[in-house]
Amino acid sequence: MIVWLNGTHGAGKTTTAALVRQLLPDSRVLDAEKVGETLMDITPGLPGTDNFQHWPPWRPLVVETARHVLDYTGGTLVMPMTVLVERYWREISAGLARHAIPVRHFVLHADQDTLRGRIEGDAVLGPSSFRLRYLEPYAEAARTWLHREAEVVDTTRLTPGEVAVRIAEAVKS
Repeated sequence: MIVWLNGTHGAGKTTTAALVRQLLPDSRVLDAEKVGETLMDITPGLPGTDNFQHWPPWRPLVVETARHVLDYTGGTLVMPMTVLVERYWREISAGLARHAIPVRHFVLHADQDTLRGRIEGDAVLGPSSFRLRYLEPYAEAARTWLHREAEVVDTTRLTPGEVAVRIAEAVKS
């Protein structure tokens, strides 16, 4: 099984993924961003883009990486990754379905002011114009398709630990 943690930057996906992993027996974290980083390391580089998700190989490579890891280890993969383009989500979820891999898709949501404050006050990464740029695309995806396609967990007033417990309990039930 895959527990996919979606949502924009500042929602708490990476922190929550590590905590969910501790609460779900036989689980591992697979960050699909590492697949994108591998593509970014190709030399000479792939065609220019502002987001590796736009490269057509990224989506099937995420599916195949998850499939091979699950075939090798079994258990549950917790995957923290923002996917705001509906067509990309459909491609990934259909690919996983073709391999009969069940997916629990969660969106970690927070209001725009909370997200902006988290990004601007991030003590580890520092303020990031890249991360702030995704606030409006996230809001648009949430309004148009994303919240219909996932289980939404409002993180605005919850600690990462509380969010992780909610997700782990939902997966176990």
